[in-house]
Amino acid sequence: MIQSTVKVDGHTIHYQEAGEGLPVLLVHGWPTSSFLWRNVMPAMASDRRVLAIDLPGHGDSDKPLDVDYNVEFFSSIIDGFLREVGVDGPIGLVVHDLGGPLGLYWASQRPQRLERLAILNTLAYPELSWMAATTLKVAAIPMLGSMMTSQWGLKQAIKMGVVKNRRIRPDTMEGVCAPFRDRDAREALRRTLLSVEVEDLETIASWLPSVSVPVRIVYGKKDRILPKIEKTVARICTDIPHAEVTVLEDCGHFLQEERPEDIGELLGDFFGSGNE
Repeated sequence: MIQSTVKVDGHTIHYQEAGEGLPVLLVHGWPTSSFLWRNVMPAMASDRRVLAIDLPGHGDSDKPLDVDYNVEFFSSIIDGFLREVGVDGPIGLVVHDLGGPLGLYWASQRPQRLERLAILNTLAYPELSWMAATTLKVAAIPMLGSMMTSQWGLKQAIKMGVVKNRRIRPDTMEGVCAPFRDRDAREALRRTLLSVEVEDLETIASWLPSVSVPVRIVYGKKDRILPKIEKTVARICTDIPHAEVTVLEDCGHFLQEERPEDIGELLGDFFGSGNE
């Protein structure tokens, strides 16, 4: 895999890339980055050009404190990123966690750019679980939010996101925690968690029934971070009846850490079929 950076609206955006062919964009969630996809990308790259972005405030991308972290900001960054890496047509899109509403909102405003869509454990509707609602309320309080973004808090998030701690790979904690050693980086990360408003989720919810491109859902059933994931998936399937679903019974929220090779094969098959 190649690691590189581009400049978008004055911000340095880091990304990883592998393979050739029609482009697929992988959008991570909170508090992760393109690092989360490192073991998923190889299987996908046999048929596609796979691009995994570090959104601003995450990973090795810039973490400015003088911007409004909202869906329009992130949509502009995705537009600029695709432009800088030479992608100007439709793309395959994979979203997870906070990257779900951010990526889905982007697609809802640019439906002509969407070629295929894969959805992993994420949010898609304004009716939040008590866990998600509580997390957002805590993050909105700077003192409490700073605990969430501390090295301890980040490690706890990863542990909560897997079914068994022994599935956490040796490099995982360092890869997730390293970008947030200093106070400003942690503050930027806290603000990104507040980037999606109820109105944005309502926009996504109203758009989903119009999605006609192929859709694949892969989710970990034992998700303690998003405990309503089964209801979310059921509702997506009602809105998008042609969506294909794979349930990983023994996985939690960070399924890319628990079964990355399997996720890569599932997504590789799905996006590879788009080349036929």
